[in-house]
Amino acid sequence: MVGLLSKGTNTRMVVFIALVSLALVVAVWLSFRRSALESARDFEECVEALQAGRPSNDERGSSMTNCNARFAGRRKPGGGYSYYDFMQGRSFDIAGPNPTAEERKQIDRAYIEFLDAQRRETVSAELARRQNEQLRADIERERQPVGPPLVLTPKNPSSPAAKKPADRSKSTLCDDNSLACGWSKLSAAVKDAFASSSRTKP
Repeated sequence: MVGLLSKGTNTRMVVFIALVSLALVVAVWLSFRRSALESARDFEECVEALQAGRPSNDERGSSMTNCNARFAGRRKPGGGYSYYDFMQGRSFDIAGPNPTAEERKQIDRAYIEFLDAQRRETVSAELARRQNEQLRADIERERQPVGPPLVLTPKNPSSPAAKKPADRSKSTLCDDNSLACGWSKLSAAVKDAFASSSRTKP
């Protein structure tokens, strides 16, 4: 019975040692993979370490997020790094895997210029739209048919007697010695002279 008991205990001990060994191997493997991810010098090394570990989809997603958070720049084929600013939709050359403080200032200045250019473009587009609307309104106004002719009528219509033309041959009474009065007297005299000469000729 003691032999059976020690045989069962030995089996349990072997299983226990095997489980502890397996747990140690997994822990060492995970720490190696974790340290490889943490010791990566740039985004590409971080991704390579991640792919070497063959993690599950959930682990891969969280590790990729970690790589993206740690390294903003991406390796360029000829050497160096580039940083993509999604707000401006363009890339900037940077010295290392992350922009330095001076490079950040340069990117921020470029972003301010980008915003100014967008504002100017928006104002220009709005001005062009308004000018286009005004031009269309002017063209539409010119296409409108012209109304009937404008007839001017006096406010106080004169009487039929006043419409009769005055007889210019008769001299008008002039009380003053004005030029207009003298001129009308002279013209009446000339008319009378021509009228009398035309009556005397056969």
